[in-house]
Amino acid sequence: MNKPQRINTLTVSAISISALLMLSACSDNNTAEPPADASAETSTAVEEAPAVAPEASEPLTSEPQTSEPDAAEASETMAAEPAEAVEPPTPDEPEVLAADAGAKLYESNCKVCHEAGLLDAPKYGDKAAWTPRLAKGIDTLHMHSAQGFNKMPAQATDKVSEAEVYAAVDYMVAAVS
Repeated sequence: MNKPQRINTLTVSAISISALLMLSACSDNNTAEPPADASAETSTAVEEAPAVAPEASEPLTSEPQTSEPDAAEASETMAAEPAEAVEPPTPDEPEVLAADAGAKLYESNCKVCHEAGLLDAPKYGDKAAWTPRLAKGIDTLHMHSAQGFNKMPAQATDKVSEAEVYAAVDYMVAAVS
């Protein structure tokens, strides 16, 4: 085989493989079943013809042959199924905390770093360490403690609410005010 025929054969092979990959990627052969919903029944089923690789005798084209109506029907059917209703988020009511919520969170979580000054945490009751932080304002202290700042990781998590973190900050600030 001479060089132009070899390049032509490689090009045809590359196009064939690309076409097969595109056809297999475009086919919707999802074998996983959707999660069962006890309140709704599946009303229609969509069947698609499996993607077929071009035969060796068929002429190769640079664009894969797809069946447009089947893909359109599938997307229309999916769009026609009702989605679960999601209520818009409502403004959260202020969380009501016990009077000692800040002290309890300090003792259980904050004390580990703030008692020993780990990770450059200002020690509990150390006015000199707290003064530059207090100069930024209580809102900034609340935000930094809840979301994290410098070496301090975020304290508001799925187990500790922002209101609880704010109460702990207020508890520590009260000790130096």
